[in-house]
Amino acid sequence: MSFTLYGAAGSGSVPVEAAMTLIGLDYRVIEAVTWEGEAEREKVAAANPMRQIPALITPEGDTITESAAILIWLADTYPQARLGPAPGDPRRAQFLRWMIFIPASIYSLFWVRDVPSRLVGDDVGAQEELKRRTAERIADCWRVMDEQITPGRFLMGDEPGVLDLYVAVASRWTPRRARFYAEAPRMSEIVRRVDALPSLQQFWAKRFPFEDEA
Repeated sequence: MSFTLYGAAGSGSVPVEAAMTLIGLDYRVIEAVTWEGEAEREKVAAANPMRQIPALITPEGDTITESAAILIWLADTYPQARLGPAPGDPRRAQFLRWMIFIPASIYSLFWVRDVPSRLVGDDVGAQEELKRRTAERIADCWRVMDEQITPGRFLMGDEPGVLDLYVAVASRWTPRRARFYAEAPRMSEIVRRVDALPSLQQFWAKRFPFEDEA
């Protein structure tokens, strides 16, 4: 039996897809570009009443939502893939800290950015100001993370893991890689390594092509 993942190219489902690819799991993606309208969001409704992606259905029929939760679950459920520190590992606390920091401080702001009118109505000027301020907030969060994390060759040591995949994808969203490189020079070296992983070259080309990194 295989996994079913509700997701979209270039979205928060991509690190989950990348992790499952590295593990070698059999999965299919139901494409649901939820930021493009109600019809797309409705595709996800049966799996996630919030109508958000990613949503993972396990072979046993369990539903897991929230990208960080799915990534942590995959790392813990398939320890042979060595995608995250196991419970009891001295790195575990920092792993959990940063896995939750990304959705709490960065990813959550895209709910606002995708449809600014949710918070500021139809005022175009207010919408643009909201986008500007949230972009600055995201950049500042990357700077804070870069200053406080102590990476090795990858963020949690010498091997790539789900945290690396999460950062590599999220750092390509607004304010995009050029700003990320400026704010987070230590993590920049690591995301470039993740971009270049031979085991993910075909995957990146299909699910998040490197076409415009400005």
